[in-house]
Amino acid sequence: MSDLDQLTQSLARNLKRWRNERGFTLDALAARAGVSRGMIIQIEQARTNPSVGITVKLADALGISITTLLDREQGPHVRLVPPEQAVRMWSTDAGSNTTLLVGAEARGPFELWSWLLMPGEGSESDAHPPGTVELLHVSRGELTLVVDGVEHVVAAGTAATFEANAPHAYRNQGAEPLEMTMSVSVPPAHAASY
Repeated sequence: MSDLDQLTQSLARNLKRWRNERGFTLDALAARAGVSRGMIIQIEQARTNPSVGITVKLADALGISITTLLDREQGPHVRLVPPEQAVRMWSTDAGSNTTLLVGAEARGPFELWSWLLMPGEGSESDAHPPGTVELLHVSRGELTLVVDGVEHVVAAGTAATFEANAPHAYRNQGAEPLEMTMSVSVPPAHAASY
């Protein structure tokens, strides 16, 4: 198979995958990208090799990079993030902090967080979009999880999950530092929300 054939096959596979993950119909993607429905069908069936301009329009309409749309790797993608590349989002003088460990865009944003909350400290969060789910595991200390005004005590070794479409907070009301790992899954954007 030539490089051009491989590129055509990769584009076909990736365009269909990302269109489906974004929840776009052929017509919705055509309207967003300014590309004909027929052209999108031909690309998804690997019957044509579109111009760079059309490929860029499709990537922009899907909210991904052209590199992602043209990615030729066929196996599962693995992304390692060494500790020094994790992103410290906030910290306090007392030592509390949150670190974004890794994130993904497979079916909408999906993130993994490491948390450290010192005694007496906490963090508040506004409601996330409907369908957002958070999972957490407390490895040390005791978390007071407040969801929509209701407190839930999560002891060390305990995991929890909740729908995060209501205001919520994470508090350390104990006497020792609190350590937890949390993941957040946000639903993908759909054509109707644009």
